[in-house]
Amino acid sequence: MRTYDLSPLHRFTVGFDNVSRLIDAVSRLDDSAMSYPPYNIERFGEDRYRISMAVAGFTEADLDIMLKDNTLTISGRKGEEEDTSTYLHRGIASRAFERRFELAAHIKVQGAALENGLLHVDLAREVPEELKPRKIAIAADTGKTAIDGPKAA
Repeated sequence: MRTYDLSPLHRFTVGFDNVSRLIDAVSRLDDSAMSYPPYNIERFGEDRYRISMAVAGFTEADLDIMLKDNTLTISGRKGEEEDTSTYLHRGIASRAFERRFELAAHIKVQGAALENGLLHVDLAREVPEELKPRKIAIAADTGKTAIDGPKAA
């Protein structure tokens, strides 16, 4: 098993407690889990993203999209139907799948659409106004500090 020492990063970061959990999850993945179904992640501008997943043969009823604790889970299960066809070659996979995406803070799912065998999930970063960068004014020396109150004479 691979282990990583992240202690040098603690000198430069604050609030990234889940980084070790994410790295551990990535190290447990194998290549077969990463191959089906194929997908793209696109970026549009600063704050908009789209996950496009090839789900040929699946209908809206066969697909499920869930968001829980910043984890987006897309899964697909074909309904049980009797297949009486005899295939000479069967290259279109219709096996069940589940794919998870860890979303960064403030990423919201805008919507999803199934179009021409591609499932599109639109995402956007919506940072609350109080968390956006702001300039802090430097007050003139008035003898008072925010912590101590007025200076003793």
